[in-house]
Amino acid sequence: MDTEAQHMERDRSRDPVESEEISATPGPAGRSRFALLSGVVDRVPGGRITLTVLICLLFLLALSTFVMQPFEIPSGSMERGLRVGDRVLVNKLAYRFGSKPQRGDVVVFDGSGYFGNADYVKRVVGVGGDRVVCCDREGRLEVNGRSVDESSFLYPGNSPSDVAFDVVVPDGTLFVLGDHRSDSSDSRDHLGSPGGGMIPLGAVIGRADWVLWPSADQRHITRPGAYAGVPVADGAHG
Repeated sequence: MDTEAQHMERDRSRDPVESEEISATPGPAGRSRFALLSGVVDRVPGGRITLTVLICLLFLLALSTFVMQPFEIPSGSMERGLRVGDRVLVNKLAYRFGSKPQRGDVVVFDGSGYFGNADYVKRVVGVGGDRVVCCDREGRLEVNGRSVDESSFLYPGNSPSDVAFDVVVPDGTLFVLGDHRSDSSDSRDHLGSPGGGMIPLGAVIGRADWVLWPSADQRHITRPGAYAGVPVADGAHG
């Protein structure tokens, strides 16, 4: 048995290790790519470190442009949930691939031509086809005939609206309000303007999903259940 084992060991030691020889010796194409990369590194001031930093910056730029983008809250219109100076992370993919904003979502949109030449953050109260009324007999907002209890996010001491309105949201648009109703310029203030205070879906940048700063207040921004019982509007599409 010992003689046979020794013989087998000797046979294995004579086998050529072809896979190691192939991986250690790049072909012409591999050498060409390596030479090209080395040439790029040599031409960049700072070499590999600078190139690495540039690649990281390009990645972050692409991420911010197409996927996620941080925004700073500029006013108190979304208090108590979002305060001045808070940084929120906006999900730009939330409404791609066929998805649409839903009642209760906190969205960031481009207000150019509708609210003003700036980005705004508001809560979606009505979507295409909805009838939004303020207020019912108990002073609550009413959507498609169903009263909505907004107490979980409405600023303490605020009523749903000091301005009475009764609107039907056109398809492809949103009716939006700030949570701090007494300190918010929103759809109510632009009912007589072009567009009737409605925000086109195409103007929506994304959904505010996370509070990033201050660090002690980091949290996920969830959709409240207040609108869960609102029925679909008659004749609404999608």
